[in-house]
Amino acid sequence: MRWTIKPKPESEKLDALKMALQVDDITATLLLQRGIETYEEAKRFFRPSLTDLHDPFLMKDMDKAVARIEKAIANQENILVYGDYDVDGTTAVSLMASYLKTTHPLVYTYIPDRYDEGYGVSYKGIDFAFENDFTLIIALDCGIKAVEKVDYAKDKGIDFIICDHHRPSHIIPNAVAVLDPKRNDCNYPYKELCGCGVGFKLVQALASKDGKTTEDLTPYLDLVATAIGADIVPITGENRVLAYFGLQIINSNPRPGIKAILNQIQKTELTITDVVFIVAPRINAAGRMEHGNFAVKLLTETDVTVAEKLASEINDFNQDRRDTDKQITEEALKQIEDQKEQNRLTTVVYNENWHKGVIGIVASRLTETYYRPTLVFTKSGDKLAASARSVRDFDIYNALENCREHIEQFGGHKYAAGLTLKEENYEAFKQAFEDEVQKTIDKNLLVPEIKIDTQIDLNDITPKFYRILKQFAPFGPENMTPVFMTDNLKDTGYGKCVGEDKTHLRITVQQPQSNRFVGIGFGMGDKLNLISEGKTFSAVYSIDENEWQGNVSLQLKLRDIKA
Repeated sequence: MRWTIKPKPESEKLDALKMALQVDDITATLLLQRGIETYEEAKRFFRPSLTDLHDPFLMKDMDKAVARIEKAIANQENILVYGDYDVDGTTAVSLMASYLKTTHPLVYTYIPDRYDEGYGVSYKGIDFAFENDFTLIIALDCGIKAVEKVDYAKDKGIDFIICDHHRPSHIIPNAVAVLDPKRNDCNYPYKELCGCGVGFKLVQALASKDGKTTEDLTPYLDLVATAIGADIVPITGENRVLAYFGLQIINSNPRPGIKAILNQIQKTELTITDVVFIVAPRINAAGRMEHGNFAVKLLTETDVTVAEKLASEINDFNQDRRDTDKQITEEALKQIEDQKEQNRLTTVVYNENWHKGVIGIVASRLTETYYRPTLVFTKSGDKLAASARSVRDFDIYNALENCREHIEQFGGHKYAAGLTLKEENYEAFKQAFEDEVQKTIDKNLLVPEIKIDTQIDLNDITPKFYRILKQFAPFGPENMTPVFMTDNLKDTGYGKCVGEDKTHLRITVQQPQSNRFVGIGFGMGDKLNLISEGKTFSAVYSIDENEWQGNVSLQLKLRDIKA
């Protein structure tokens, strides 16, 4: 691991913020690192308010979208709510459909089949709309690049409203309205909404015309918070407000579908991290193993008993997904070992029998293991399909763009992408991708980096300090859990490997004249020798609470240890 300590803030800004907020050096440093420099900014950060949300009509085309939906309702048109099969797409479809149904009965949903139709708007979906007399499609979390498909729909008398958050190309589809804060010609103040977030802004605009306030829409925020967590968007600005209030709904009064998931896991107070690792994979599993329709049914169901049954089915899909993912990961790791291509800077593996629904997860696991830009291929019809994952600070989308002569289709962003190519081009692409990475990557990026917020002593860790830290939540990109470094540590003699297979490390540490703290390092059992026999060491960690037999204490969640 590379340890990188973030730069110290300017002393004038630090002193000014400390005085304004009456806080210590560490707290002021953490706030300044997150771009918070004034009392007012700190107030908005620590006390999010629904009044901090922007006027939805600041988004380009919002007035057109609202007018077209109002016309559809007045004329009793059939409306098809269309979205992608992942968490962002299915939550967005569930939100839009359930809101529209409160005023209009002729609302139906459509999720494309991952294997038959692929990502985004499909011709098959448009044909379904035409055959079933739909005159308006609202596309969520997709559609910004569906130029030809929107024209195809227009020729069939079907209008489109697009709610997307992906980067547009130079041509914007000829839809009635295209809501996307990343449009160059859109002056909306916050650019980082997820697809469900853009859908919520449309609902907010429609509700305002019906005389409703944002407070009236809080029951929908459990869906928005789930999408924000799952789509790994920055937890800043509007996303922070939506996630904050959405988590409150999840923990107090979630919709029956989400409650049914929570009942399976027996957890009371969920954080955004729990949403990412517990709720989102179950919703995603439907689209990966069966069909995204299952997720929409679950998230729009109002009958508790039916929701419990659907959640049980989705839990089975998730277990199948985990088993499949584990098996493919093992096969992929063996393939890499057999290839013995130690000098390569990329990982590219292929097996025609691997399940297309989990290759993205497998790519992530291989990236964690080897920490190289990674592609996992499988057979998809007469083509090969791949999921790509990158290491921090390396743009895999650009690398693929520079290999596009070998690729049929590709899309995505800096850290994750998908592509298809002809089987006969596989070897040529594999070499071209390796050459491109060799040529462009900074070799330091091939060593995992831990970004450390600041260095502290153990005596800085107090219950009061932890109470302030907790108020930094919800955590996520651009507001990650604070990570600290402490030097001159010694284990008090109780350090040992724990867990069924003894792969985890449990230590009790102190500095000279400091309090003792228990530290837990998952997967760090091999570092026991660094802390044994009274050796002095440094540690990087975050702080959390440990509850044991009714007692709650602060503990260090270890990230790395160095002699």
